[in-house]
Amino acid sequence: MACTTLRAPPHSLLGVPPDSSAEAPWPVRRVSQGLSQWIGRMGWVWVEGQLTQCVRRPGTRTAFLTLRDTAADMSLQVTCPVDLLDSVSPPLREGAQVVVHARPSFWPARGSLSLAADDLRPVGIGALLARLEELKRVLAAEGLFDPRRKKPLPFLPHSVGLVCGRASAAERDVVENARRRWPAVQFEVREVAVQGPSAVPEVVEALRALDRDRSVDVIVLARGGGAVEDLLAFSNEALVRAVAECLTPVVSAIGHEVDSPLVDLAADVRASTPTDAAKLVVPDLAEEVARLAALRQRASAAVAGRVAREQAQLDALRSRPLLADPHRLVEGHEQALADLRTRTKRSLLHRLDRAQDEIAHALARTQALSPLATLERGYAVVQRRDDGAVVRDPADAVPGTSLRIRVAAGELGAEVADVTAPRTGGTASEV
Repeated sequence: MACTTLRAPPHSLLGVPPDSSAEAPWPVRRVSQGLSQWIGRMGWVWVEGQLTQCVRRPGTRTAFLTLRDTAADMSLQVTCPVDLLDSVSPPLREGAQVVVHARPSFWPARGSLSLAADDLRPVGIGALLARLEELKRVLAAEGLFDPRRKKPLPFLPHSVGLVCGRASAAERDVVENARRRWPAVQFEVREVAVQGPSAVPEVVEALRALDRDRSVDVIVLARGGGAVEDLLAFSNEALVRAVAECLTPVVSAIGHEVDSPLVDLAADVRASTPTDAAKLVVPDLAEEVARLAALRQRASAAVAGRVAREQAQLDALRSRPLLADPHRLVEGHEQALADLRTRTKRSLLHRLDRAQDEIAHALARTQALSPLATLERGYAVVQRRDDGAVVRDPADAVPGTSLRIRVAAGELGAEVADVTAPRTGGTASEV
């Protein structure tokens, strides 16, 4: 509804003293007269709203209308000549969107405010659709229809919130089809007006109440089909914003497939009909049982196939000669080990024989070079007994020197009695 902002009037316009007190109060008539004068200064205005009531009193030429703002719980009384109301074609009915040219007037006798209209025009479908397109553009620019803000629906909601008309077919469609699919589903139903002047406030309040309920996992907004004017409430800006603000996922099921109110764009999921909404919010029990059975069968077949493949691999391994007779592998290594032991023993004995021969040859050479061999031929080794020095020269042993004479078979003791100088061409010694 269009409105005009008014400033507070000066006290002089009210025709009353600038101040009042308990001792000098203002009379009611002065306040009423002042209000009437001030409101009368507003002049003529164009006002848009929804026609919610039309009363024709017998014997009078005046019709009394109620004009309501669709986005707020506000209304104004409008009076107009009956002839003006009858001249509108097609005839107006309650719920129609109209524009009136009126002047505010205050009735001091009753203390009531109303609009006196001299022109009344219904808002045509074309104008309504044009306004909806403009509103759609504005809301889309704000991001209310952005797919990225859409919330996914839960697979199996604990409780489903349902906003629908009172005793409506949409309610039956959603509840019956949902329970036919999943008998244990629970509903929190909020029955509201889905068209008319009170539709938007009631639907918004129901949405917010269900959104605050933490047990509700998804909300369904359902209404049956109707004319464009009947579905205008679901293109209302306040309702669209309320749906976009919900933290709980919202499913819009308004009208039929061809109907597309703006709330469909703001909702997280759009259902073509209330019946389709029931299919979206809960899974089908029979389908899930069949799916589980199919999954179990597939799992069983997969396990059986895996076991069969593993058994085939085991059988293939067992059929190999090595695994069929495991001792064959040990016997082969045993034979190799025996051969190595034989070769090692042969090599060691050969090495020992060679070493023994080498020792014998070395012993023979040692014996040949040994002084004992010389003694065996009759030679002797003479040593002084006192210091063990070998006597090589007669001068090394003066008479009286005690000697030790080593021969091949032992030792002899002797004492030098005489020393003889060696002959020419040789040496000689006497003991």
